[in-house]
Amino acid sequence: MTTLLTFSMGFAFACVILAMVFCFIRLLMGPASQDRILALDTLWMCSMMLAVVFGLYFGDQVYFELALLVALLGFVSTVALTKFLIRGEIIE
Repeated sequence: MTTLLTFSMGFAFACVILAMVFCFIRLLMGPASQDRILALDTLWMCSMMLAVVFGLYFGDQVYFELALLVALLGFVSTVALTKFLIRGEIIE
């Protein structure tokens, strides 16, 4: 890899890790349940981005499939948690 690409991957990795740390802090200290659900949703997105950065760095397609799986699970869990917060039950 060229030096610019190596620097870019390192910078992207550091930014995603920093965003995950901030989301985790909001998840722990969120004043309301809505803030915690939003932080959890953003944490899922950050973990998906981390898998994509790993896939670009190592050049392996398994990481991209993992990112797709994380995105699907994150979406379903966010919808389920939001529905539980609104109605008090998930399955009607």
